[in-house]
Amino acid sequence: MNIQPVKTAVVGCGMISDAYLSTMTSKFKILQVAACYDRSPARARAAAQKYSLQVMSVEEIIADPSIEIVVNLTTPAAHYPVTKQLLEGGKHVYTEKVLAVELGQAAELVRLADQKGLYLGAAPDTFLGSAVQTARFAVESGLLGEITSCSCALSRDSSVYASPASFTVQPGGGMGFDVGIYYITALLSILGPVREVAGVVRTRHPERTQRTLEQYGEPLQIQNEDLMAGTLQFECGVVATILFDANSVFMIPEKPSVVVFGSQGVMYMADPNSFGGEVRLVLKGNNEPFTLQQSHAYSAECRGLGVAEMAWSLRRGRKNRANKEMAFHALEVLHGIVASSQSKTSQRIHSTFEKMPPIPRGYAGQGVFEFIEETGISL
Repeated sequence: MNIQPVKTAVVGCGMISDAYLSTMTSKFKILQVAACYDRSPARARAAAQKYSLQVMSVEEIIADPSIEIVVNLTTPAAHYPVTKQLLEGGKHVYTEKVLAVELGQAAELVRLADQKGLYLGAAPDTFLGSAVQTARFAVESGLLGEITSCSCALSRDSSVYASPASFTVQPGGGMGFDVGIYYITALLSILGPVREVAGVVRTRHPERTQRTLEQYGEPLQIQNEDLMAGTLQFECGVVATILFDANSVFMIPEKPSVVVFGSQGVMYMADPNSFGGEVRLVLKGNNEPFTLQQSHAYSAECRGLGVAEMAWSLRRGRKNRANKEMAFHALEVLHGIVASSQSKTSQRIHSTFEKMPPIPRGYAGQGVFEFIEETGISL
């Protein structure tokens, strides 16, 4: 099959861009990464030299009719204006999480993409990796019986991240919106939409001090949440609890907890911020946990997997998996928890999304999308 690669550009050459570019330029023949832009000319030139790209302005990217998809890797506050500019310019867009910081801005982007008939995708795409796909298979195959509840928890010391990644102290970069969204998206991909949320959101220490050698002891203002706790009631009847705490200790590796409880067993998931990792089960009548064999692809670091899947969807004329409706729903869940904390009442979630088909099992190689497309196997 002769499928034309999708010419792609990247806007934003900061910390996360290397993870995206290394994958997108080497693992997916559906993507032809051709150009990059960053407001820092030095960063743009460095990325262009490393990955053999052309440095272009945003206006030049929009004006180039051969570029179809633009990947927005700017900081959260810039997601809305950059994505809006690209959509208005007629480009399909895949953006780093979150879709936008404010829910109204995200809704506007969704409407704009619909009006123009453009694809709009958003991270996280880790739910497309082997670990979450294996966990979804365990649930949907009935291994755990009826799913009744689940829980997610992660603690870290956010001050460690604040200096090298300044966006983590700004709106959209807190423990819920920047980290918790991985956990919420993983649960959404397995359980479907959320009906109602309640929660508590705090900024326990709004003023901290810098910890880098260059700025040690200087004041640091925290402009987002460093503690988020809540409950999620899914449309399917499952109840989930979440706890994201940035006031704890720094551990390498981090030790998150994601547990799914069912009438016939308990499942311990891997870190949703990773593509791979062990999925362990304890089944009724046997207290010994065992590791579920993974037969899905993409267990290694693979940022940009969602971009490749969106490119195949574009060529095939189907809906992409890391789509704007799911991203918007995840964002509304987060904003709902914030609103609940402020109002001291539970919040109804008004948006929904179509639960997309899982990645087919049995293709453990790195080129699963390419292999499936070339052999005509339906996704």
